[in-house]
Amino acid sequence: MDDKKNIILAVLLTAAILFGWPYVSQHFFPVANPPSTKIEGGKQVAVPNPAADPAADSPAAIRDRAIVLRESPRVPIRTPKLAGSINLKGARIDDIVLPTYKETIAKDSPDVRLYSPSGSQDAYFAGFGWQGEGTRFPDANTVWTANGTALTPSTPVTLSWNNGVGQLFEIRLTVDDKYMISAEQKVSNNGTGAVGVKPYGYISRVGHSKDPDTWTIHVGPMGVFNGAANYDVNYKDLDKGPSSQSFQSKGGWIGFTDKYWLSALVPGTDADFAGKFRKGAGMQYQADAALTQTMLAPGKAATQTLRLYVGAKEVKTLQAYERAGVPLFDRAIDWGWFYWFEQPIFALLHWLFTVIGNFGVAIICLTFCVRALMFPVAQRQFASMAAMRAVQPKMKALQEKYKDDKQQLQLKMMELYKQEKVNPLAGCLPIFIQIPIFFALYKVLQLTIEMRHQPFVLWIKDLSAPDPLHILNLFGLLPFTPPAFLGIGVLALLLGISMWLQFKLNPAQMDPMQQQVFAIMPWMMMFIMAPFAAGLLVYWITNNCLSMAQQWWLYRKHPAPATAVPAK
Repeated sequence: MDDKKNIILAVLLTAAILFGWPYVSQHFFPVANPPSTKIEGGKQVAVPNPAADPAADSPAAIRDRAIVLRESPRVPIRTPKLAGSINLKGARIDDIVLPTYKETIAKDSPDVRLYSPSGSQDAYFAGFGWQGEGTRFPDANTVWTANGTALTPSTPVTLSWNNGVGQLFEIRLTVDDKYMISAEQKVSNNGTGAVGVKPYGYISRVGHSKDPDTWTIHVGPMGVFNGAANYDVNYKDLDKGPSSQSFQSKGGWIGFTDKYWLSALVPGTDADFAGKFRKGAGMQYQADAALTQTMLAPGKAATQTLRLYVGAKEVKTLQAYERAGVPLFDRAIDWGWFYWFEQPIFALLHWLFTVIGNFGVAIICLTFCVRALMFPVAQRQFASMAAMRAVQPKMKALQEKYKDDKQQLQLKMMELYKQEKVNPLAGCLPIFIQIPIFFALYKVLQLTIEMRHQPFVLWIKDLSAPDPLHILNLFGLLPFTPPAFLGIGVLALLLGISMWLQFKLNPAQMDPMQQQVFAIMPWMMMFIMAPFAAGLLVYWITNNCLSMAQQWWLYRKHPAPATAVPAK
């Protein structure tokens, strides 16, 4: 009767985990990037990026982007990592693509587009201007004059506009070879009276990010204010009200972050600025940074500088800007609580990749490094397991003798553990040590753009996405794609088998309930882990194989299990 109860409880527990896990993981642990490939007719093909905007001539487009771009005079932007143009109407940077990143892994995939002009699908742009008193200021309809033909790292461009009443406004734009654009905003007062001028910059976007904002990965409004990263503002907060949130800061930055991309206004290192997130009409959101106001006497000029970062959240690039004076710039990546641990994991993994040239092999080598560091702890774990296996006959004898007296059985079992110097909980320590390592790798695979679209071998074309080779549709031969929950791939199956083999090497559990749970767990984990990033499964499978090899080696050196003796 007790065995039947244990089996029923084990089945219910397994069902609760299997069916409840998708709802838990959706909020706390988003499983992976969207699939990069799928199998159709036995062939692997690239999947369109659901986060990419629709084609300009599709029904979802507001207006054809190409037409909008031709409606105003423009100055091209050309750098190794940025391409696009500056809109001279309104002095807006509203056309930015990233030529070193593609929307999908297909050979003919378009470049990732970050900025689009107002009036086109998913409008997203930045600009610079002034507020103040005592004169006429430029606005969104002002047409500026440019003194250059292209903005490049070696050729700055100055935009100028004379308001006709004595003031000359100039924006001198420079760009580096990465993603930072600097704007020196200068006002020359040639009038007869004093003028109050306050430079500002703004970033405007329409709609929420297409990347999900979850408990572990922040997407949306973000900034660093007074030396602390702020992830507290979300699009939904601005939707519900109040429609704006303000911050006063000395140094820092403000903007919008997506999973892999960042658009941020960066004042000077020690500059005082007023930052604000706000929601306008419809689904329009804005982040702006206003510098301090200056009273400009006749015949005087004033210059203040704002910078605009628009590009990929590359770890090394963000860290370089941080070393150059941008406070906590690498926190644009939401590393979370394990920041101190995830950074070394990423650094080691990225170094291995630069040496080896394949991220999958780098993950395998990382697993070897982790196992080498944990070797002494693992040895103690496996020694404890071997000792537990050796005393199992004595434990079974005690169970037979005291099967009707649970309290006495517990006392005798504790005496046996003490006499044989074994600790049934000693094997748990390495598991707890592995948890932060596993979580750190999970975050690295989820967050860092360096892992995006990285291939391994054969059918695995993107280690940051799930395994595309599903067993339930016979590896793509059947014309349907299983849902993520049932998308058991080859890697998930290998994970389940490796866990099953590993448990077979462990000492059998004395409690029938625990035996049932451990028997089901490998296959339960196969379902749970199937939707996760392929790189995470590669790590876990490698770790299981190394664990089994270490166990086998240790058990060979350990004496055979002791013969059962009558319990006293």
